[in-house]
Amino acid sequence: MLVLSVLSGLVLAGPAVAIVSQDGTGRLPAMGWNSWNEYGCDIKDSDFIKVGELLISLGLKDVGYEYVNIDDCWSDKEKRRDPTTKEILPDEAKFPQGISHTAEVIHSLGLKLGIYSDAGTDTCGGYAGSLGYEEIDAASFSSWGVDYLKYDNCNVPTEFFDEYEYVPEGPNTDAPIGYDWGTSKTAKRYNAMRDALLKQNRTIQYSLCAWGHAHVEQWGNNTGHSWRMWGDIMPAWEGKSEWSWGLMPIVNQASFLWNATDFWGHNDWDMLEVGNGNLTIEENRSHFALWCMLKSPLIIGTRLDTIEKPILDILSNKELIAFNQDPVYGASAMPLKWGYNEDGTSDMVHPAEYWVGTSVKGLHLFMLNTQDKTVKMQVQFNSIPALRHRANAEYLVHNMWTGKDLGRFRGKIALDVAPHDTAALRITTIYGRHPRPEWTP
Repeated sequence: MLVLSVLSGLVLAGPAVAIVSQDGTGRLPAMGWNSWNEYGCDIKDSDFIKVGELLISLGLKDVGYEYVNIDDCWSDKEKRRDPTTKEILPDEAKFPQGISHTAEVIHSLGLKLGIYSDAGTDTCGGYAGSLGYEEIDAASFSSWGVDYLKYDNCNVPTEFFDEYEYVPEGPNTDAPIGYDWGTSKTAKRYNAMRDALLKQNRTIQYSLCAWGHAHVEQWGNNTGHSWRMWGDIMPAWEGKSEWSWGLMPIVNQASFLWNATDFWGHNDWDMLEVGNGNLTIEENRSHFALWCMLKSPLIIGTRLDTIEKPILDILSNKELIAFNQDPVYGASAMPLKWGYNEDGTSDMVHPAEYWVGTSVKGLHLFMLNTQDKTVKMQVQFNSIPALRHRANAEYLVHNMWTGKDLGRFRGKIALDVAPHDTAALRITTIYGRHPRPEWTP
């Protein structure tokens, strides 16, 4: 059963409490697979069982991916709810033996099952939402054996509109100075499902798909285990299409709100598009490295039955996953400098390019080339906060992509980085030790 507990060492932007589970669920970013990007509403029971088997056969389970998540369109769109119990009804054509059967098979594979609902009257696809039915639906999910809930934000009635509006893309209405966004109607809608889940005797990881609305980063930590920070992602390097966004606008937002993440609560920068669309191999590498670096949930959104080896290799990179899942350091990497722009510049094409973080293995430097040409990117060691005490020392630099050491460097590190690629480096003493383990972003 989930319990609320006061945590010490919280992120600066976070509240004083977080949802803590006795079995550790939600302490680290979730890892798994979601159906929406590749299947949309064209889903059935056997799709998820096949994905579970593929997570195992492809070695993805072995590196940490454990959730098989059903997205929208799983319920009966016409009947919606049982007329007597008001329980939401699964689509019998898609799930002829019910969600509980899918859960049983997924559990037998040593994996976990996720499901989708919405904090509105209808889901984004027009199926039954959970607003006003939180306790009934939470009990259903628990009884079916569900382990993860993605909770969306579509079709909100006007009486639940916030008094002051904040959406990350803007425009917005000004709230009074000091306004507590945790008292907003958006927060109350999501808290209602939190309270219902807390009453169940099953641990269900709670993923708030609130799109960054109502400054969810300020109250999400005492509501769920992760919270969406921006609109929907699409497999493009930059730009926008309707309500979906490319990678760089999302990273631009992360450049300013990275510090709302720590153990038990994580900024969610949306599902992984690695392997989708026309992303180059370098853009796929950057996408994965950046999401690992930001400690975002790692939810695969590509077809696994046709996955190509270069994409599988990216998604299976043990060193980047280890940073994302580090058991000692829960914070995201932080911007070290912007690079292309002056520090602190908001730019949806050229966000912060240089980032630094820490793990049990050492310091980590991420250099993102946002330009359309190969660039020599460099960092002086005296500009890295954790190295300023010994900036003139010699350090061992390791390439997290290849798993091999680049060699010893003194004073600075300089590398040629291909267009839209990201260098992912680990810095240690020449003896392979962490140069300053007490430092955190």
